[in-house]
Amino acid sequence: MATDHAPSPAEASARLLLPQILPALLVGVGASLLFLGISALSEQFQHVLWNNLPDALGIGGYSSLWMIVMLTAAGIAVGLVVWKVPGHAGPDPASEDLGDAPLAQGVVPGLLLASTLTLAGGVSLGPENPIIAANVALAYWLGHKAAPAVPGAAWVSLASAATIGALFGTPVAAALVISEALAGQPGRGSLWDRLFAPLVAAGAGSMTTQLLAEPSFDMGLPPLTDPGFGDLLAALVIASAAAVFGLAACYLFPHVHAGFGRLRHPMLVLPLGGLALGLLGALGGHLTLFKGLEEAKELTSSIGGWSSGELAKLAVVKLLALLVAASCGFRGGRIFPAVFIGVAFGLSAQALVPEVHPAVAVSSAVLGVLLATTRQGWISLFTGAVLASSPSMLALLCLASLPAWLIVTGRPQLELDHEGNSLR
Repeated sequence: MATDHAPSPAEASARLLLPQILPALLVGVGASLLFLGISALSEQFQHVLWNNLPDALGIGGYSSLWMIVMLTAAGIAVGLVVWKVPGHAGPDPASEDLGDAPLAQGVVPGLLLASTLTLAGGVSLGPENPIIAANVALAYWLGHKAAPAVPGAAWVSLASAATIGALFGTPVAAALVISEALAGQPGRGSLWDRLFAPLVAAGAGSMTTQLLAEPSFDMGLPPLTDPGFGDLLAALVIASAAAVFGLAACYLFPHVHAGFGRLRHPMLVLPLGGLALGLLGALGGHLTLFKGLEEAKELTSSIGGWSSGELAKLAVVKLLALLVAASCGFRGGRIFPAVFIGVAFGLSAQALVPEVHPAVAVSSAVLGVLLATTRQGWISLFTGAVLASSPSMLALLCLASLPAWLIVTGRPQLELDHEGNSLR
């Protein structure tokens, strides 16, 4: 008599994973398209505000007066969104991290509008936090409508991975972040089984971005071909020093946030924050404006053309601009401006000690600043490595991350709890 054949563990695993492919692909492509759409809209608006409009008025687009006027205007515009638009552009970003609980879908339009105005207005924040929050909220809502039986956490994981893949143009960063998040969570199956769908979503998101926009974190640094002990020593010292530098903002964060919080109303807090950012822009110049990735490439394209003091000034001004922008309620992320801070810090160290290889200086400094300001170990290591496009850097950065992590672990983060106290 014939008996039913019980599926093997491999067959059972395949049957579980195969139905996840299509939803993951849809989330990946959708997340990338939203990111690309907001990026394109903000870039067009930025061009109008910083090129077309000042040209029509016959003034310099990056004159001190124009920077002060535009950033104050950005504060007024974002303040109006936070005050009047339904959902108030989401909760206070000072207490929000990557991958927090899904927002109500009604919050998403205001959040994306505030983020677009922030990016176009020259504020020192990136797109990552609002875009991830928006994609998570939309995927959670649409996924629950389409497949109510699927746990909400699955849609959150897919949307987070897809957006990180789209932001960085590669699924590797998403795999690292998601694996770090999954490490402390109970779950059935192997880690790779649990990473399967997020990796599909991240791959779809990154490929969509690559096909439509060709993003690149490559700073054009000379490759490090034969690292030696001196390179290792430089990486250890610069990463640790950059971590200490980044921690300065973390210690100041609750005090600056509390100072702005005393004004209470967004139409006071954000315009005053915009004015402060405009004054910082006038002090540091146009390279200290915006999210910082293209501006960082401009720095690395002219290695040797800046003095150590000039580069240190850029790093300090950008760090203060990030601190102010994160404290007063502008909607944006901190990874991209932190990359600029690290690039300026590393090039300052290299200008001070020319024997240090530029790739070592820049990648190590970015690693240290990101560890201090994000506490995302894998993202920090990955970003530092891809900036140099040199496989030899990876071993140096792995070692350099160890003392830098000892410096930042247990210290205040650039994130607050809902009572305004530093997270550690």
